[in-house]
Amino acid sequence: MMERAALKIYDRLYFTFDRSSGTWLVPAVLGDIHTMDVLSDVLRAVQLTGAVFFDMEAHSPWVGTTPEASVIAGIVMPEAEHIICFHALLAGSCWVELTDRSMPAISLEAGDIVVIPKGDAHVLSSSPGLRGEPDMVAYRRRPGHSLPMPHVLNEGAKGGQVCRFVCGYFGCDVRPFNPLLDALPRLFHARVSSTSQNWLSSLIQVGVDESEQRGGGREIMLAKLAELMFVEVVRKHMDSLPEDARGWFSGLRDRHIGTALRLIHAKPAEAWTLEGLARKSSLSRSAFAERFAHYVGVPPMQYLARWRLQLAARLLERSDLSIAEAAADAGYESEAAFNRAFKKFVGTPPGTWRRGRNTRQSQVLA
Repeated sequence: MMERAALKIYDRLYFTFDRSSGTWLVPAVLGDIHTMDVLSDVLRAVQLTGAVFFDMEAHSPWVGTTPEASVIAGIVMPEAEHIICFHALLAGSCWVELTDRSMPAISLEAGDIVVIPKGDAHVLSSSPGLRGEPDMVAYRRRPGHSLPMPHVLNEGAKGGQVCRFVCGYFGCDVRPFNPLLDALPRLFHARVSSTSQNWLSSLIQVGVDESEQRGGGREIMLAKLAELMFVEVVRKHMDSLPEDARGWFSGLRDRHIGTALRLIHAKPAEAWTLEGLARKSSLSRSAFAERFAHYVGVPPMQYLARWRLQLAARLLERSDLSIAEAAADAGYESEAAFNRAFKKFVGTPPGTWRRGRNTRQSQVLA
């Protein structure tokens, strides 16, 4: 009978590590190398958590300013290491741009969703170029009020266009390794197909209706709807990239590098070598190393090491596992090697990181 240890919980899916084979035992749909969904694996491991929703109604002329994510993170999602902002239009049209004007303003219409992954300050407005000060009071949840919180911009205006949109936030890990966050641009939007547009709009409206009815479990429902929306728009972004694009998403689409990424994510504790991954990817050692770095941005063995650290970080959150056990289950041959790698990429030893994580979670729950 095989020895099992280190139970991982990924969004209510249970993943068990088999030390004898060095494999994470996962549900069949994820466990097979050929069907391994790398994007879903990353979203689970970086602990993407659903958003706080704002139900916004804006009357022209109007401007809504969102400050840098670091300014409001402690208010809207204090438990998260990093927050990603998004806005989804239900009716009307508007413009979005980064506050620093480093990118041209983008026109948005009903059905569009815009995501700001890096935490940049940004503006939504009825016309491009408008600026205003953020309303910090709006971010504080009023006692006794459920989410989404209704908010009206320029309520006294008459005869102007009305824009309806939903705003939210996703919390996620940045360290030790979040390849998704590194691969996304500072701002992107999805102009989805009519089928997807109807699906997303319906999901959003269902969430808003559920809140208005004040039914039980509404905030959990909203969180899950937000996560579904995020996956949809990220996939749309990935599909929209040109054939010659570089980056992690393009690596997933590449036949050779996509195979290597699926292998790494399906069996992260495997004793992989550069030669072994190259052979499985049907490339020579040198061609594979060059192609992987071209697409993913880091050498394959460095990617593997950093991904193992991310998995180990999740294991460190379990009080019943020692640091040595977490290191072994993530694929490290020695605790010393794990400690060195963790400190190099995270900045602190794993024991210090674990204590800090536990302290932060305790403060959020207090």
